[in-house]
Amino acid sequence: MTALSMFQLVSLLLLALGLFGVIWRRSLVGMLISVELMLNGAGLSIVASGQLTDASGAVGHAAALFVMGLAAAEAALVLAIIIVVAKRYGHIESARLRTLRG
Repeated sequence: MTALSMFQLVSLLLLALGLFGVIWRRSLVGMLISVELMLNGAGLSIVASGQLTDASGAVGHAAALFVMGLAAAEAALVLAIIIVVAKRYGHIESARLRTLRG
């Protein structure tokens, strides 16, 4: 098993754990952490592919920095939405937020 295959396997494991967390978590904060785990798995895969293949390592690092910036923006936006939902409804459980109110 090559180093690239091992990195891809670890990134797939991170992606699977994140997907499992998104499906099974009830809290919006738990879901956010799971999505961040998935994005970290994608970033690891991009960096490993860029570093361990014939492509320039700088391209992989630049793409990973883009993924990290995207994850930071996503986290800030989702945390702002969670704060508004918590103030308005008094909880952040996804099962209780399924009912739409007019």
